Amino acid sequence: MTAENAHDTPLRPLEPSAFRDVIGHFASGVTVITTALDGALHGTTASAVSSLSLEPPMLLIAMNRSSATGQAVLRSGAFAVNILGEGDDELARRFAAKGDDKFDGVGVEIGDHGQPLLVDALAQLVCRVTQQVEAATHVVFFAAVHEATARPGAPLAYYRGKFGRLSFD
Repeated sequence: MTAENAHDTPLRPLEPSAFRDVIGHFASGVTVITTALDGALHGTTASAVSSLSLEPPMLLIAMNRSSATGQAVLRSGAFAVNILGEGDDELARRFAAKGDDKFDGVGVEIGDHGQPLLVDALAQLVCRVTQQVEAATHVVFFAAVHEATARPGAPLAYYRGKFGRLSFD
């Protein structure tokens, strides 16, 4: 098969379970996406976060359309990415669960741009949505980064459905 006619070959759809198994081999960092809307704080654990450009500083996040946090980001037009550090497994699980009391007992500061920031996060990026695109079950938000801070530490990693740490031996 040549590159010229590769696009003529029909593709078989990949089964979701096969995709989940294979994509699970891709290690990622763990974040909590937070936003505020009408005085209420919203947050959810997410690994679908990627830097997009340095000039201007931009990133993207993908959120399930059914996510209450995703809907709040859509309406507010702003969010923060809180990058979790090694040992923040419980915080990741808390924000991954459904429920309204995710912030109860969690150290939170409201940033200069009005977004909730997790005090113990390894790093934080405050963003404004510049564009959103619907794709399958998700909305992809493209965002300009207006503020970024980080502290020393190691990131929390996610691999094959488990939280862990990176080792640089």
